[in-house]
Amino acid sequence: MRLLGLFLLLLSCQHAVAQRRVKLKQGDVLRGTMRNGIRFDKVIGHVVFQQTNTTIYCDSAYFYKSEDRVEAFGKIHIVEGDSVDVTSQNLIYEGRQKVAYLRNNVVFKKKDRATLYTDNLDYYREKGLAYYFNKGKLVDSTNTLTSIKGYYELHSNMASFKGDVTVLNPDYTMNSDTLQYNSKTKVVYFRKKTIVKDTENKTAVYESGIYNTAAKYSHLNQANLESLNHTMTGDTYDLDDQQKIYHVHGHVRMKAKRENSLIIGDEGKNYKKKGISKVYTHAYAARVDDKGDTLFISADTLVSIDHKDKKKERMLAYHHVRIFKLDLQGLADSLVYFPADSLLQLYRNPVLWNTGNQMTADSIKIKTKDEQIDKIYLINNAFVVGQDSLKNFNQIKGRTMTAFFKNKVLDHVIVEGNGESIYYALEEKEFKKDSTSLIKKITLLTGMNRVICSNIRINFKAGKINNITFYVKPDANFYPPSEIDEENTRLKGFEWRGEERPSRKDIGADVAEKKKPEPPKESKKSKRKKSRN
Repeated sequence: MRLLGLFLLLLSCQHAVAQRRVKLKQGDVLRGTMRNGIRFDKVIGHVVFQQTNTTIYCDSAYFYKSEDRVEAFGKIHIVEGDSVDVTSQNLIYEGRQKVAYLRNNVVFKKKDRATLYTDNLDYYREKGLAYYFNKGKLVDSTNTLTSIKGYYELHSNMASFKGDVTVLNPDYTMNSDTLQYNSKTKVVYFRKKTIVKDTENKTAVYESGIYNTAAKYSHLNQANLESLNHTMTGDTYDLDDQQKIYHVHGHVRMKAKRENSLIIGDEGKNYKKKGISKVYTHAYAARVDDKGDTLFISADTLVSIDHKDKKKERMLAYHHVRIFKLDLQGLADSLVYFPADSLLQLYRNPVLWNTGNQMTADSIKIKTKDEQIDKIYLINNAFVVGQDSLKNFNQIKGRTMTAFFKNKVLDHVIVEGNGESIYYALEEKEFKKDSTSLIKKITLLTGMNRVICSNIRINFKAGKINNITFYVKPDANFYPPSEIDEENTRLKGFEWRGEERPSRKDIGADVAEKKKPEPPKESKKSKRKKSRN
């Protein structure tokens, strides 16, 4: 019984091996012959070979049955199940290894996926791998890809290209040295520097990442986005070419092409159709003037609006706006900057500081000239406060005010409508204790002026009030120091916000500089050890 079982097992193994070998299924003429001591059959006319689910058609062939090898010629056609269809002019097929070496006018089709054209293709059936060299072209419903060499994996539908790679699409052209492409998902994988040129002749350079050619969506690790007036870079990119919305993540830098300005943040978006770019999360802008002085603006979100008409260009900043310049600092909820007019507008509870003066109003406009502050317009509920050397608060309020500057310092202020002021009169006196003592100067308070007047002009010297002129029926009162009542030292609406005044470190500090970790604190025990040593 054991011998019978062994015999049946051997018989079944031989049958299985026979099933896996190449079989001649059809041929018009069959002639047996010898070459170099090896017997083979020469088959001519309507030749058909088969191995498992693979069928080979050709005009003529040499069949080396003992070696399980076929050399085929003329109108070769290979069909593998219902997925692979290949044609060529020459073929060597190794049945044991299941490898087809196809030459001349090779057309390799993965049905409903892609077609590969080349003159030199090696097809490894068991691995499902088609490898070509000396130039090839892969075509599907979306793209045409050419390269010097490459391979196509049937199971994963992944094609890899190497050497002079070109991708042609109705919307763009890609050029690279190395590229991968999935014919099922229509996704391109960037492996090395790839140059992409669109129909508008605009160029982008990608180093790594993916691009879904069907959905027109890409995720990239390196890129360089361009709008009309800006370039934007970051760590990673999500680009939607259908909606023309481009999202940039991490260390975002948006640089202006026309002026020396830069916007930095953690996240950025470009809406190409609308000409809008925005940067948000720890966002701030830096603009350097001709004299090297930098204007910093930070906010929750910074937006740049491009336009072919330069007068319509503008930058928006909204929520928690901070401004810092050596000669000017400020806060607001939102801001608009018009580069063509050199005009900066602040809205919703804005406040500005220049030297020792604080300016507030419902809205504020800052006009610059030759990169320096020229005028500041305080519109509705205008209020200017400044501290003197004795820490008294000089105050001016009115419906609207215009502040004029010279050499970055407040020169004079014009108040129009409902003017009121409180101004402290100071006097400097010199004294010495005896004939040998040095002369000392002291500042004394001589009184407080309180005036109500329609229009006022206030002149400043070194950033502090020097003199005041009142127009149209002024109502003035002077209070000597002994009669100054605390309740009368503040105009209605007075609010000193000096503690909120931003410094350079308050703007973009968490983006511009990474805080160094503090050294670990030493324990009391280790400190005692050191002191003993």
